Amino acid sequence: MAIFFRPRTAGFWTALVLFLVGCQKTEEFSRFWITYSGNQGPGVGMNVVLVAADDEYRSEELIPQLAKILSVHHGFNCRVLFAMDRVRGVIDPEIRDNIPGLEALEYADLMVLFSRFRELPDSQMKWIVDYLESGRPLVGLRTSTHAFRYVDQPESRYARYSFDSKDPRGGFGRQVLGETWISHYGTHQKESTRGLVAKNAKDHPIVQGCHDIWGPSDVYAITKLPLDSQPLILGQVLSGMAPGDNPHPEKKLVPVAWTRYHRGKLDKVCRTFTTTMGHAGDFQSEGFRRLLVNACYWAVEMEDQIQPVSTVDLVGDYSPPPIGLGGHRKGVRPQDHKIQ
Repeated sequence: MAIFFRPRTAGFWTALVLFLVGCQKTEEFSRFWITYSGNQGPGVGMNVVLVAADDEYRSEELIPQLAKILSVHHGFNCRVLFAMDRVRGVIDPEIRDNIPGLEALEYADLMVLFSRFRELPDSQMKWIVDYLESGRPLVGLRTSTHAFRYVDQPESRYARYSFDSKDPRGGFGRQVLGETWISHYGTHQKESTRGLVAKNAKDHPIVQGCHDIWGPSDVYAITKLPLDSQPLILGQVLSGMAPGDNPHPEKKLVPVAWTRYHRGKLDKVCRTFTTTMGHAGDFQSEGFRRLLVNACYWAVEMEDQIQPVSTVDLVGDYSPPPIGLGGHRKGVRPQDHKIQ
């Protein structure tokens, strides 16, 4: 098992022991997270921490399913963290200031982030920032361009990561991923997205085998990606919510997936992949699932292991409720996402 060794803390050893114990079984859970251990595949020995903390697009459904695919079909050890109700111990995407278990990032090889407008206490946010500054990779979905929003804690040392930060402009989204929240470009809930491979990206490892990408998510607006970004997938706005609908006659192609190399304060460079798709319904598309799985391989510098025909089938039941604020399933605990 690949473990990153850095300066030790008591919290590190506690988290490491819990992770290793959890990985002795096909799946394991604490009160606040669930772990799937990979037993066979190219990813064996690699540790992925996935964060589901969005309150609109059902990341609490999509992210555990992605973790199952990475673990069962590809061998990665995956731990899924959630926005949690502190008292009831249930998943609650509307809780903006609590994602327990982030200390697992200290020994992660990859972080997958699906977050929206979080305002974490410094004790939790520190793990995310330290991870990024260490030069390790990040895969960000949909609302992760506006992952953080500091309103009640303007004095926080991490308020600069707020999506609307003026210094640095654009906060976490623009400074790390390459873009912050701008607006909806496709009409929300009325115009879906067809993903097309950019002409100059046809040979990129991430897009291999991604022949048919479609999702009910609408295209997000983009100002201008940094020069060190490479658009991989362009979003074609469709006139309706079905894969066969015609392209909108007046809306241009907009990047919906790109790579970037982020340089942290320690002058260490990390690979990042971002997609502004990520509606839970997008995950019904095999092409989109493959895009995310390939992105994880690329992020950990295993692009030579990407197979265009590798299995990205859904694992078990995947039937998320409709998107929308307050629409999450109530009373769900991490262990409810165990593999049946």
